[in-house]
Amino acid sequence: MPPGLRQLVQTGPGLNTRLLFGGAVLMGIGGAIGLTGFVLGTSAVIAATRRWVQQMETPPGELAKQHWSRARRATAAGVDVWRNGQQIQQVPSSGATGD
Repeated sequence: MPPGLRQLVQTGPGLNTRLLFGGAVLMGIGGAIGLTGFVLGTSAVIAATRRWVQQMETPPGELAKQHWSRARRATAAGVDVWRNGQQIQQVPSSGATGD
């Protein structure tokens, strides 16, 4: 033990080292229990997600490809309209009043 720490312990405010050690042990045990609960909860969520994906009609990868393809087509159409300056016929909303 370093000399400064030894002097602090000897002249300190009457620190009960047994209680301090007991608290540290209990905190360690609590941390281990918390970590165990976290691992169990995570594994339950992963298992449920796997079951959910297996029950899907279309796999997530295929859905992503479909949505990506739609987004690319919509983007290409928007760029084409913007570059060519085509006029889009607007449909009046149902609440519009005629002037």
